[in-house]
Amino acid sequence: MASQIVFFVIAVVAAVAMLLRWFGESLSHAKRLKMVPHRIHVNGIRGKSTVTRLIAGMLREADLVTVAKSTGSFAAVIDPDGQDRPLHRPGSPTILEQINVVRDWVTPFVDAIVMECMAINPRYQKVSEDRIIRSTIGVITNVREDHQDVMGETLPEIARSLMSSCPKSGILVTAEQNPELLDIMFAEARRRGTSLIVADPTKVHADEVGAFDYISFEENIAIVLAIAELLNIPRHVAMAGMVKAPADPGVLRIDRYKIAGKNVTWANLFAVNDRESMIAAAGKLRPYAGENTTSVGILNNRTDRQRRALQFADIAVNDLIFDRLVTFGAYEDLVTNILHRNGYAAQNIINLGEQRNPTIEQIIEEAVAKMPTKDVLLVGFVNIHTHQAEMMLEYFEEVAERDMRRRKKHLVAVA
Repeated sequence: MASQIVFFVIAVVAAVAMLLRWFGESLSHAKRLKMVPHRIHVNGIRGKSTVTRLIAGMLREADLVTVAKSTGSFAAVIDPDGQDRPLHRPGSPTILEQINVVRDWVTPFVDAIVMECMAINPRYQKVSEDRIIRSTIGVITNVREDHQDVMGETLPEIARSLMSSCPKSGILVTAEQNPELLDIMFAEARRRGTSLIVADPTKVHADEVGAFDYISFEENIAIVLAIAELLNIPRHVAMAGMVKAPADPGVLRIDRYKIAGKNVTWANLFAVNDRESMIAAAGKLRPYAGENTTSVGILNNRTDRQRRALQFADIAVNDLIFDRLVTFGAYEDLVTNILHRNGYAAQNIINLGEQRNPTIEQIIEEAVAKMPTKDVLLVGFVNIHTHQAEMMLEYFEEVAERDMRRRKKHLVAVA
């Protein structure tokens, strides 16, 4: 009996100690947050990482000491000098990572923090906002079809899920233009005592879009300009900061190389996972798809994303225009059957995924060297993480490095 009492007392003491520690850490976190005048929480389906970086660049240009944290294709803290500090995770990522960033980087000298929402589940999005960031300005970049298994089957359901990160008694900025979805967002914002501002992409000038060294989108720029106006930051200062901001590795870049006797234009869209974003990105590629160019789309399908694989097999034919389609990764038979069903010619489908398990040399031979024209537009889209896609990315990194060494050698020889 005595031993049971001792065990009970020890358990109670341990529980109280843990509760006191949690309470103390919560108080410390809350005090750190209160030190920061501007707390910006960036959510949405597409463009979160880029918008996070653009906002941070704009704030730095306005002489505000800013710490940002990007989660997307490259998890990193962007320090007040604009330098990326990669995050090394001992295990799977969790939203508690956001607390650690605040603990490690927020000081009395920090004017602003910009956090990309890393939660997909609406409950965790709400915890991220209400308990961890408590933003003064929230952002929902857009509402697209993705993560339907967690966020809902329809766009209205996804919009409601994303509104879990809406601040209380603050400001929310979005570039979403769908009236039905905006009605949902306005209603939820009013319920939380928050003002919703809809950024207008049509007010972004062509020269502002063209100022970046990667393919930029009017919607992303419009969001940052709307925040600049809220904070009384001049437009020219905001634009200068955005252009200077280090780009996310997942941005759309257009690279040109000489490969296998072909003039290859390479567009890495592996980070694009929804229909609307893919159509918008493909629109940016139209100037590179001339009459004498063979356009080759790479359908990249992960084993754990069967639904997305089947969806993009429809999108590739019904919404996009490619002369050839290459399959990477999993579900090649399923995807090929859907392409056939959509009327896509069998001779224009090239299976180079897990069924064949090709080398990178074989991929280049089939997807580039055998194309009928001298100019080839090669577009990789969806999912990023398959063995074939990773080989492609490594290959083009090596080609880029080789081209750079060649140019430097040429400059030295000329000098």
